[in-house]
Amino acid sequence: MRWRNARRSTNVEDYRGKRLGGPGLKLGGGVIVALLLAWFFGVDPRLIMSVMEGVQTTQVEPPPPGGVQKTGGPDDELAEFVSVVLGDTEDTWSVLFADRGAEYVAPTLVLFTGAVQSACGRAGASVGPFYCPADQKVYIDLGFYRELKDKFQAPGDFAQAYVIAHEVGHHVQNLAGTTEKVHAVQQRGSEEESNALSVRLELQADCYAGIWAHHAERARQILESGDVEEALGAAAAVGDDTIQQRARGHIVPESFTHGSADQRMRWFDTGLKSGALESCDTFGS
Repeated sequence: MRWRNARRSTNVEDYRGKRLGGPGLKLGGGVIVALLLAWFFGVDPRLIMSVMEGVQTTQVEPPPPGGVQKTGGPDDELAEFVSVVLGDTEDTWSVLFADRGAEYVAPTLVLFTGAVQSACGRAGASVGPFYCPADQKVYIDLGFYRELKDKFQAPGDFAQAYVIAHEVGHHVQNLAGTTEKVHAVQQRGSEEESNALSVRLELQADCYAGIWAHHAERARQILESGDVEEALGAAAAVGDDTIQQRARGHIVPESFTHGSADQRMRWFDTGLKSGALESCDTFGS
């Protein structure tokens, strides 16, 4: 993928290497004094500990303005790469929304290590990249890309770009009101019906990722030989059937929440070839 001379997005928050704020006891001076007083007056220190538990938190410091915070770590180039991909999605979707008389409000990309607190709740790196509609942010532990390459056998920079574009696709769904409508129906339906709707939502995000690639290539010629195959390989690698077969040794289609490998590849390819939002109607197909 041609990206090194492209615009970097400034909508990036870099929390890598910082501790996550959340429940937990921090032994500051006040806590130590309280424990000493408890011991002096014959109070069980465990009672003090139980009272203080959940009160003290470690706060995450906000990043400086202006985009990706330089950390000097080995992932800095990768952080720059994802900021370029995010910037390119901003350019693409801004034009597509403007063509329809609407304004595109860009999401924020949050880089974290290990775990993160979003408006949708606390999440560990094991959940993979995700989008939170409540705060309109995309979250990713860049270690996922090593897993994508080594565990899922889906290497390549455009495979990595596909991941970001897919999550931005969820942001587009949120802006369009699709996410809210689907969630409302899911609350009234059975688990199987909810899963089926989740699959359609994910496949549409795949299609939107393909739409980004279509227009980015037409406008800025970002694709190099093998890039499309990398994206299709990543889509197949994170298909529900691929993951279940690897983890369980068998496939349970009714439990799918993201779609099969074939479906994910097909819908990404649909968006890539058509470039039209109308082609991504996974709910009507």
